[in-house]
Amino acid sequence: MSRTAPASTGPTAVPRVAGPRMTRRQKLVLALLLGSQFMIAVDFSILNVALPVVGEGLGFSLAHLQWIATSFALAAAGFTLLFGRVADLVGRKNLFIGGMVVLGLSSALGGLATSPEVLLVARVLQGLATAAVTPAGLALLTTAFKEGPLRERALGLNGALMSAGFTAGAILGGLLTDLLSWRWAFFINVPVAALVVVLAPSVITDSRPERRPRLDVPGAVTVTGGLLLLVLGLTQAGETGWTAPTTLAALAAGAVLLTAFVRIEQRAAAPLVPMHILKRRSVVWGNAAGLIAFVTETSLVFLLTLYLQEVLGYSALATGLAFGVLGVGTVFGGMLGGRAVGRFGNRRAIVLGGVVQAGATLSLVALGTSGSWIWLLLAATFVGGVGNMLMIVGFMVTATSGLPDEEQGRATGLATMTQQVGIALGIPVMSAVVTARTGAVTGPEAILSGVSTAILVNSALVLAGALLAGYFLTERDRPAAAEA
Repeated sequence: MSRTAPASTGPTAVPRVAGPRMTRRQKLVLALLLGSQFMIAVDFSILNVALPVVGEGLGFSLAHLQWIATSFALAAAGFTLLFGRVADLVGRKNLFIGGMVVLGLSSALGGLATSPEVLLVARVLQGLATAAVTPAGLALLTTAFKEGPLRERALGLNGALMSAGFTAGAILGGLLTDLLSWRWAFFINVPVAALVVVLAPSVITDSRPERRPRLDVPGAVTVTGGLLLLVLGLTQAGETGWTAPTTLAALAAGAVLLTAFVRIEQRAAAPLVPMHILKRRSVVWGNAAGLIAFVTETSLVFLLTLYLQEVLGYSALATGLAFGVLGVGTVFGGMLGGRAVGRFGNRRAIVLGGVVQAGATLSLVALGTSGSWIWLLLAATFVGGVGNMLMIVGFMVTATSGLPDEEQGRATGLATMTQQVGIALGIPVMSAVVTARTGAVTGPEAILSGVSTAILVNSALVLAGALLAGYFLTERDRPAAAEA
C-alpha cells in the first residue's frame, strides 16, 4: 500500500506519493532467491578463463576442451522449459530446493574429479540443476511480488545479479585458479548451496496452480531434443564450419523437432507452452529482445577474452579483473532498470538499452594491438553493461507481465529458456564468425581482425533486435506509482 509524506514542513506542503515498500519477509525471500540465481550465473563462466589449466590437469585434448563449457550449456538450455512445467507439477519450492541439492552434490563431484569423464558428468548435472533452479526461482520471485513497482525492482535486481554473476565468474575463476586451484571453482558452490537448502524451507512460500496440470510428454521430448540439437549444431559450426555434415545434420534435426513441437502444442490438451501465450506480442517480442541481449553480451565477453589474452597477452587473472568494470556496469544498469521501466515503459527501456549497448559495442571495433587500448575497453564495457541490463530488465518485465499466477511457471520457464539458450548460443555463433574471418591464419593481427569483425556483427545484432522489439511491442501503461 502506498504511503504519503509531506514534501516540506511549510504551511503549503504538497503531498508526495511514496512507492510501496518490501516487507521483511519479502526482503528475505529476495535475498535468498537472488543469491541462488547469482551463484547459477557464476557457474556459467567461472571455468571459462581456466579451461586450459583444467584440460592440462585432467588430460583433455585441445579439441575436446570446449565441452567442459558446452556440456553445461547444453543441459541448462535444453531442459529449462521442461523443468519450468515440472515446477508446476511438483511445486516450485520443492523443485528449487531439489535443484540446489543436486547443484551442491554435482559441484563436489566436479571438484573431486580425476578424469575427463567424471568432470563432464558433473558439468551435465550442474546444467540440469541450473535448468531446474532458474525457472523455479524466477517463478517464486514473480509470485512473491505483485505486478507493479516492487516486481519491477525485484526483476531489475535479479537481472543485474545474473549478468554480474556471469562477469564475476570470470573474475573469480581467474582468482581461484591462480591462487588456489581450478577445483575451488567447483567447491565454492557447496557451502552456498547448503545454506540455501537449509534456509529455503522456512523462508520461501510455495506456489503452484490450483489444479494439478498434466505433463505434455510429446511436447517435452520434442522441445528438449530440438534445443539440444540446435545448440549442438551451432557449437559444431564454431569448430568445423557451417557446411560440415555434422553441423548441417544437427541444425536440420533440431529445426524438425522444434517444428514438431509447435504442431504438438497446437493440439495438446495440456500443452507445455499454450498457443495463447505465444500469441501475445509481449511474450514473443519480449523474449526475442532477451535472446538478443544474452547472445550479444555473453559472446562479447568471449571475444574480449580472446583480445585480452591472445592480442594483449593478459593472464587469466588479469583478464578476469578487467571484466570487473563490466560487472559494475551491469549492477548499475540493473538498479536503474526498474526505474526506467516504471518511468518510460517496457518498450522504451528495451530500445534505449539496446541503442546504448550497440553504440558502446561498436566503439570496440577501434581496438588495436597497443596496451593503451585497455581504457577504451573498460569504458565501453561499463556503458554497454548498463545498456544491456536496461534491455534485460525490460525483457523480463515484458515477458512475465499481464499473466495470472497459474501461468507464471510457463512464462518464467519460457523467459529462462530464452536466457539459457542465449548464453549457450552466443559463444559458438561469434566463434564461427571469428573462424570464418581468420581461417587457418594465427597471430595477434589475425585474431584482432576476426574479433573486430565479430564485434561489428555483435553491435548490428543488438541494434536490430532492440529496434524490431520496439517496433512490434505495444507500450504498456505506466504503473500508477512509479518509483521516485
